[in-house]
Amino acid sequence: MSLPHIRPWATATARCSRRTRPSQTLKKAVRYVSGTQVGVVEEKPLESMEDWTNFQLKRAGYQSLIEQFSAYGSTQTRQNSFQPHHPLNRPVAPSNITLSTLLASGAHFGHSQSLMNPNFMPYAYGPKWFEASPPKKDPSSSWVHDLTSAPPSARLAERVGPLGYHVGERWLPGTLTNKNQMFGVEIGSEVQVAPDLVIFLNPIPNMHAIRECALEHVPTIGIVDSNVDPRIVMYPIPANDESTRTAELIAGVLGIAGREGAALAREEHLKRPTKQR
Repeated sequence: MSLPHIRPWATATARCSRRTRPSQTLKKAVRYVSGTQVGVVEEKPLESMEDWTNFQLKRAGYQSLIEQFSAYGSTQTRQNSFQPHHPLNRPVAPSNITLSTLLASGAHFGHSQSLMNPNFMPYAYGPKWFEASPPKKDPSSSWVHDLTSAPPSARLAERVGPLGYHVGERWLPGTLTNKNQMFGVEIGSEVQVAPDLVIFLNPIPNMHAIRECALEHVPTIGIVDSNVDPRIVMYPIPANDESTRTAELIAGVLGIAGREGAALAREEHLKRPTKQR
């Protein structure tokens, strides 16, 4: 490149670098602002009784404002609001579950209208879905409570604890209907293999288990999505069966109901005279 072509380019570069270079006055101003504390209010320590009284009055005024305006705003706190880890570690009781908890766990999500089962319409029409979804209004949780606190309390209370089982992968066909072949003649004839209650968190992949429970007259509870026929289980809970949070929430609520029923049964068993036990 020749010198006449380089000279205009060098002149423009020098002019641009001169414009972007900050002046000495601007440097001093920036240094002064960075050295000062903006927006920091120093609180003076309480030195006298008058200062302490004013501090208490100010705090009481704030508290009265909170109590006055709490009726017009949200009362949600970290303790009573939904947390993703609460259903697994600290499940709530059936009487304490709220509609906001179900919405936060994603229980209200369903499938598209084209996949909706016609028998699910009573649970998905208008606000009736929300009225049927909370377990405290659904008979399932109260039925679990009544089952574990029934008159044969010794047997039912024990089944909530050491004899409560779960199937996490696959239900083996014939577990209930062909128990002699599955477990042997001695175990099948002496031990009651049929459970008192079966809860399905995802009924569609467990249709074999639902059929066996129906043949053996075993009560069933299931989380029923909008694409599932709610008549396949005895006590349907209309909710999202594909959400892990929803499954943890409903399983925790039913577990608390069973534990409360078992505790009530043990108390009644201890109150009975020795001859009646």
